[in-house]
Amino acid sequence: MQHDLIKTTEIGHAAISDVVENKEQTFTARLIASQPFWVTIALVALVMVMAINEPSFGTVENAANVTRNFAPIGIMAMGMTVVIITGGIDLSVGSVMGLVAIVAGLFLTWHYSWYVAFTMGMIAGIACGMVNGFFVAYVGMPSFVVTLGMLSIARSLAVVFSANQMLYQFGPDAPIVRAIGQAKWPLRAPVGWAPLWMPELSSHFWVMVGLALIVGYVFNSKAWGRHLFAIGGNEQAARLTGVPVDWIKFQAYVFSAFTASLASLLLLGYNGSAINAMGQGYELRVIAATVIGGANLMGGAGTAFGAFIGSAFLEVIRNALLMAGIDSNWQGAFVGAFIILAVLLGMQTGGKSIVAAILERLLPRKHR
Repeated sequence: MQHDLIKTTEIGHAAISDVVENKEQTFTARLIASQPFWVTIALVALVMVMAINEPSFGTVENAANVTRNFAPIGIMAMGMTVVIITGGIDLSVGSVMGLVAIVAGLFLTWHYSWYVAFTMGMIAGIACGMVNGFFVAYVGMPSFVVTLGMLSIARSLAVVFSANQMLYQFGPDAPIVRAIGQAKWPLRAPVGWAPLWMPELSSHFWVMVGLALIVGYVFNSKAWGRHLFAIGGNEQAARLTGVPVDWIKFQAYVFSAFTASLASLLLLGYNGSAINAMGQGYELRVIAATVIGGANLMGGAGTAFGAFIGSAFLEVIRNALLMAGIDSNWQGAFVGAFIILAVLLGMQTGGKSIVAAILERLLPRKHR
């Protein structure tokens, strides 16, 4: 027991005191200090305001569109959260999407079965993640440099493999591919059992929900998740306590590429075509979603729910801007502002986040 306490102290630098503080705090205080909580509140408030002022915003059709649009970003944000927790970054996810779509699309145009095409696309994406992970974890190169290089490599390969053409003649399995990407559940009456007020949610959304549940479970209940946070908190201390740091970091980049590949294949089915520009600019949206959801770019912090809610928040903002008639060119300005605000909220002041420090100033512990 004493040995475990020493380990905890080495990894977390005063982790024992943190545990004591957490025990003294009430659930309400911890909730108020949580960034995903405030993002959720902001999201609910925005939805309510838009639904009141713009009736078409609150329709079930728009709800289905919003959930489908942010689901691929949410799927990729799960992988990005894993990488960011270790203190790294993956700038290549958008380009990996393009490469995966083209590789899978080529095998479909060559009339291979859909599962062969999807497997080959997934292999191509995971190979990119393995290259990223190898150079970051085992060679020791900065993740920014490695993944920036992969961003260019994967996009270039997508252009070369596709001969800069759109791929859409998917052969005999084209209906299956479209069914995977365009599936909805639950279906409303008269085809299905769902009432008319319930949105028909896409396969993209359900995949994201399932992945979020798995990632959340791993973060909270599995040694692999604890190792991720230990690496992000203090990599050297994690090494000293026997954590396989290099292997875990390698797996983090592979998982990030896996989520990008999964999102790409779903979009391939939904669009019914493959273009080498798929995912262009998505890396910014994915990083923004994870940071807005509470992931710390310095490492050591992040949640599956934060990735989910951050992705939803960005898409609702985009949708609200369009509904309000605001020029779509302003979307980038809003995304950038929210990234800065999210990082500001997550910054540390005297060992606490700014939100926690303000909370302690306004509500002393004896009142909480």
